Amino acid sequence: MTDLGTPVRERDRLDVGEADEGGCANSETMRDAARKAGKSDVLDRYAEDYPVGPHDQPQSMCPAFGSLRVGLRMRRTATVLSGSACCVYGLTFTSHFYGARRTVGYVPFNSETLVTGKLFEDIKEAVENLADPANYDAIVVTNLCVPTASGVPLRLLKKQINGVRIIGIDVPGFGIPTHAEAKDVLAGAMLAYAREEAAAGPVAAPRERSDRPTVTLLGEMFPADPVGIGMMLAPLGLAAGPVVPTREWRELYSALDCAAVAAIHPFYTASVREFEAAGRSVVGSAPVGAEGTAAWLDAIGSACGIKQSSVDDAKDRFVAAIRGALAATPIRGRITVSGYEGSELLVARLLIESGADVPYVGTACPKTRWSDPDREWLEAKGVRVNYRASLEDDIAAVDEFGPDLAIGTTPVVQHAKQRAIPALYFTNLISARPLMGPAGAGSLAQVINGALANKDRMARMSEFFDGVGTDHAAGVWEDTPQDRPQFKKKYAALNEAARKAAEAVGT
Repeated sequence: MTDLGTPVRERDRLDVGEADEGGCANSETMRDAARKAGKSDVLDRYAEDYPVGPHDQPQSMCPAFGSLRVGLRMRRTATVLSGSACCVYGLTFTSHFYGARRTVGYVPFNSETLVTGKLFEDIKEAVENLADPANYDAIVVTNLCVPTASGVPLRLLKKQINGVRIIGIDVPGFGIPTHAEAKDVLAGAMLAYAREEAAAGPVAAPRERSDRPTVTLLGEMFPADPVGIGMMLAPLGLAAGPVVPTREWRELYSALDCAAVAAIHPFYTASVREFEAAGRSVVGSAPVGAEGTAAWLDAIGSACGIKQSSVDDAKDRFVAAIRGALAATPIRGRITVSGYEGSELLVARLLIESGADVPYVGTACPKTRWSDPDREWLEAKGVRVNYRASLEDDIAAVDEFGPDLAIGTTPVVQHAKQRAIPALYFTNLISARPLMGPAGAGSLAQVINGALANKDRMARMSEFFDGVGTDHAAGVWEDTPQDRPQFKKKYAALNEAARKAAEAVGT
């Protein structure tokens, strides 16, 4: 690891020697194999929808976790994975760790079934056996890295079996940068299917239907936020529609049948494409903070053709309440914000309007035109906004700005605490709170101010543990251990060779 005093942390890398030609040791090898196997159209679309840069692969978890979570949250939806057993195990474990209570189907393979095409036949058979309309509205089949690189053609699956919809997607780690964007891959595929169904004839009515025009909310959010947004839309004669990704299939029809779409999370590019194909207007940003709420209500009113007087009435009512909530729960301190959820810019806006000094915002997600209102607002306040931020970028920002509090991913939190800086994990402690409207205005203050108050305690802890060593020398020793980098390199290479051998037979 890098010494804590080093201004910029180098990327964590382990030299395991040169990869065997044709092996699956890196993303370029896999990507080339996928193109040769006929997946160029898929990879080209992903490259356009989810542009990389300045970093080619932000350090998020496996992207398939995102699409897997979307499917597992939907009622009457089955999920089947095709990939290396180690990948399927990790994805399944993580999904259940985060509360999934649904079986994850798995179609295993070995070298023979992969190269002979038998794997596709096995997937086809598994889907046919699973397609029971009494249990499912849809089955989602996902190719992970190896089946995608091998060209397993999920597009050849029937679009429906026994009335059950079949959705086949490729979610390779070498084609989709983050798990947040993989949510869009599945959401977009489902919207495309539902849009074709609606165009072909009558479809099932949703469980709940509003008697007012609706605004579809694009992007996962805290459950209280759609309720708060609905309250702000009511004076405009509008209602909050479904949240996409949806929780059941028929909500997709309702999501498409809207007056406008609010891109709360601005990176759902495939989903936006389907909404625009359905003739729907898409509005960026979100009703966060006083200024953000006022601008968002204006944009929604314009997109839906609402009289400005009605919009002004809503602004007068809610913006004043938000200003009052912000004034009642101020936040004082310098805070750096980073994460991979896609709502980092919104959180930074709310913190700034609460009184905090936010010099840096890093997000693993890409820059899109739907995030422009937030980016422009933040940059006007002197904030450095970094899209496709790497872990090294986020850690360097902590070192550069010396914040009173760092919000970020687990390794950012770890780095900050090693420097006696209070820190909060974005996903579990920030995303798990409302952000929108009056309810969101004071929601962060308690946890943020509580963390800021820990500065003295962090300093005492740092002083207490001073001198116990770091890395291989961590602990209290009579004779300080010597680092043995040559041993690490040797066993890393052996482990990598064993991993490749196991993966080659699909076990």
